[in-house]
Amino acid sequence: MMFFTNLSRIVFLSTVLFYHSLNGFSQTKEKIVASDLTRIKQVGGIAVSPDGKRAVYTVTSLEPASEALDYEYRTHLWLVDLDGKTPPRAITRGNESASQPVWSPDGKSVAFVRAVKGKAQIFVMPLDGGEAWQLTDYKHGASGPQFSPDGRQILFSTSVVFSALMADSTLNPTKVGPAWSLEKAGFAKNEFLKKNTAKPNPDGTIEEIRAYLDKDVEDKKAKVINRLNFQGEASAGQELSFSHLLVIDVKEGAKPVALTKGFYSYAGAAWSGDNKQIWFSTRADSLLHPDRDAESRICVMNADGSGMRTVLVEKGRNFGQPTPSPDGQWLAFITSQAPVKSAILDQGHLGFLNLKTTAAKYSVNPFDRSPGNLKWVTLTFPKNKKEVGKVEYVYFTASSNGGAPLFRAVPTIDKVEQLSDFDSGVTDFDVFPNKVVFAKTEVANPSELYQADVLVKNAVKLSTHNDWVSKKALSMPEKRTFKNEKGQTIEYWIMKPTLVEAGKKYPLLLNMHGGPTAMWGPGEASMWHEHQFFCAQGYGVVYANPRGSGGYGVDFMKANYRDWGTGPANDVLRACSDAAKETWADTSRQVITGGSYAGYLTAWIIAHDNRFKAAFAQRGVYDLTTFMGEGNAWRLVPGYFGGYPWETEAKESMDANSPYTFVDKIKTPFLIKHGENDLRTGVIQSEMMYKSLKILGREVEYVRMPGGTHELSRTGNPRQRIDRMLRIYEFFERYVGKH
Repeated sequence: MMFFTNLSRIVFLSTVLFYHSLNGFSQTKEKIVASDLTRIKQVGGIAVSPDGKRAVYTVTSLEPASEALDYEYRTHLWLVDLDGKTPPRAITRGNESASQPVWSPDGKSVAFVRAVKGKAQIFVMPLDGGEAWQLTDYKHGASGPQFSPDGRQILFSTSVVFSALMADSTLNPTKVGPAWSLEKAGFAKNEFLKKNTAKPNPDGTIEEIRAYLDKDVEDKKAKVINRLNFQGEASAGQELSFSHLLVIDVKEGAKPVALTKGFYSYAGAAWSGDNKQIWFSTRADSLLHPDRDAESRICVMNADGSGMRTVLVEKGRNFGQPTPSPDGQWLAFITSQAPVKSAILDQGHLGFLNLKTTAAKYSVNPFDRSPGNLKWVTLTFPKNKKEVGKVEYVYFTASSNGGAPLFRAVPTIDKVEQLSDFDSGVTDFDVFPNKVVFAKTEVANPSELYQADVLVKNAVKLSTHNDWVSKKALSMPEKRTFKNEKGQTIEYWIMKPTLVEAGKKYPLLLNMHGGPTAMWGPGEASMWHEHQFFCAQGYGVVYANPRGSGGYGVDFMKANYRDWGTGPANDVLRACSDAAKETWADTSRQVITGGSYAGYLTAWIIAHDNRFKAAFAQRGVYDLTTFMGEGNAWRLVPGYFGGYPWETEAKESMDANSPYTFVDKIKTPFLIKHGENDLRTGVIQSEMMYKSLKILGREVEYVRMPGGTHELSRTGNPRQRIDRMLRIYEFFERYVGKH
């Protein structure tokens, strides 16, 4: 009897241990919940001090707002000693965010940007004690500060709208309008810009009537639109805006000096290492309206704004991000084909120009990814016992194969070194001759600060901003691949439900990315919370990078030319079919979602495939011909379909690729969402789809997000971001839940 009792206890304990082992750590850890979105902090804005001993960086968080359930974005500066002996500490605080930090060359202070009365202004903070003081009080605002190499001045940019520029005696000293036409009908030479001294009178002369109409515009009773690109992100009819460059002495009470003038924009400015020149990019054709000039050039000027000259310009190309090497020998930059009328699909390419030769011939590195955030560093290597060799590297990041690795290159070798992996993403970094300090996202942690050697080896975690995640049960993605009918390798990832019980079946969610040139993977930060949330709710998740995605080279990116629907749909559905073979997957409970281009793809798929129990399309495009007028991303239409809706061949391709063409074939229960202020894709796209399905008597629901833009799911109102995710979940539960 005693033996039987002890045996029973052993069996019971073994069973408990077995199930504890089966469920792993998830029994002792909490699941990800919707409100965890508000706990994620994003690290960025990294700048290493001139002596390499400290770094300043930004942390963006969601802080409770005055109204219940609402949150506000806040960004503040943090300082960390790179010896690892003391933890990071916040050096700004309060309701006003601080961003864009840069070190003074002597390492004694940091300049940064903070809003004052709604305008960005530059502040300087001494790091040996004392409060930050306001350097600029510029009427148009100031951003993008850069100390001159001698530390005496700060270069910055400002943004000014057309009407303000017309009246600005510093940036437009002649008070004359642009040399190019504003394209106002009937006024080819901008005659309407001449000051009208007549009094507004609706019953008066033509000049008095014009004065009356101008007053209506001034009083916001009317909007007059003559621009080609008249749609912004949240409103239409906005004025043209121009970016100008200025410098200011780093002294209290100093006044800025304008380096650029007129009706042009100057971007990507950078000091030369000798303090004598400033590099920048601007439009290529000074006589074209900015909305029509698709090309850009790289220029250089003296530090006082004189002697401006063009260094790189070429018909049909863009040149940007000029980044001179510290010794002044090399210029690194990004170049691409300009998006002219149609059929020009390209990504950025890394280029180099030798500034010590008289020939202005540049070279393009064959690296087949789109680089960004270029930063030079000079590294020393022992050549022999008596000599030390110096090599200048440019470090950069590029989305690739599901991650955002850090890379480096030298101008004289057609080769790029990959320094970090595809399973994580370097979201920002700075480099010093013996270290790299970087922000990284990965499945185990959405964002933290690290430092490593120049090969990104021996990484050490410096911050703990998201250590709360270590107490959460997570689902780890499993990478798989297949060859599609074009012979292309398609990468995709399968995530199990967070807690899988033996013998139990779970619904499967196909989640798709937009773009169409976006890319998802374990190193892509924006989907971290959404994927983990759905896995925590008992869904398996599968996501893929179909043909047309970025991160796999130009040819892969162009593989969906005139094929937005069939080909990409085949790729994602094959990944979904593979995931449905998992022992835990319930093939009878599959659902699908996607936003933007993936909202398009969601609608396309459910019009051609009936496997899904429910679908949710977000901020999508459904009719490509009307998209030409409804969205500010309209250039995608001629770019991908080789022409315009009034051209027969292009029109046929657009109709054949439009989900709306097949609206009567949609029978899957469908939830459609759009931000009311979303002008990137145009809210009417969703209204057409919803109304048509309603007329057809289908199961359809439409959600409009007041004030929401296309960026709703990434940087939009936090409460609406949570609403969006819960709304997806709730809708799917109607059809695949237990109820």
